[in-house]
Amino acid sequence: MPLHLSAHPDVELTADCSRCFALCCSALGFERSTDFAHDKPAGQACRNLAADFSCTIHARLRGEGYKGCTVFDCFGAGQHVAQQTFGGRSWTAHAEVRPAMFAAFPVVRQLHEVLWHLDDAARLAGSSGSVPPQHASSIAALVSETVSLTRLDPAGLDAVDLDALRARVGPALSAVSGAVRTAAGGRRIPRRLAPGADLLGADLAGQDLRGADLRGSYLIAADLRGADLRWVDLLGADLRDAHLHGADLSHALFLTPMQVAAASGDSRTRLPDRIDAPSSWNT
Repeated sequence: MPLHLSAHPDVELTADCSRCFALCCSALGFERSTDFAHDKPAGQACRNLAADFSCTIHARLRGEGYKGCTVFDCFGAGQHVAQQTFGGRSWTAHAEVRPAMFAAFPVVRQLHEVLWHLDDAARLAGSSGSVPPQHASSIAALVSETVSLTRLDPAGLDAVDLDALRARVGPALSAVSGAVRTAAGGRRIPRRLAPGADLLGADLAGQDLRGADLRGSYLIAADLRGADLRWVDLLGADLRDAHLHGADLSHALFLTPMQVAAASGDSRTRLPDRIDAPSSWNT
């Protein structure tokens, strides 16, 4: 479902490939791995890209060895760069914009990811009743600032200090997370379930994890079937191949479509309203 930034309805946070120029398939690079069947340097079009910017193997990406393509999400940055930053000029018809467009896309993509998380925090602040006003105000100011950065021209985007922005956004998100998780009143969380924890392949099936802070944790191939993950902070958590069958993530904090697409789940998996179940899941 299309998602717009709640405070700025004109800002789209859902990718619309029909209004992009396949920037994820051309501007970005990748290395041959279990996620990609071949090497592709940044700035070079993928060998599977058609002249009309469609993917010639889109219907069978995973079968052809391109799982990474099915997981990637630009959070709406592709159409923003294509249609707003460059006014609808494609890098094929207007070769002169190619270098600047390819440089702008990864910057805007990161800004849109920041906006995804800030929007989550803003929605939480507006609905939970547990977030202090000063934290809500801080989030609102950061939203406005980040939106203004996405509207810079190519030269301005090239000068954006993403690290400095994240250094201010991170604590703001943590403050909202702490307030919401405390109010959720979940059970006492084991000490091993902490930010950045190594939970590779961990057996957490059926566990009540409400209110846990698993920010940046390694949950690769973890068994989370039937687990209660409501109000769990999953910012930056690695959910590759995690088993989410029947798990409740309906109120998970800072969860992204990329994390969900990297995991496996089913029709019983409950996701936040703004995230659709991936087509790769067996439902």
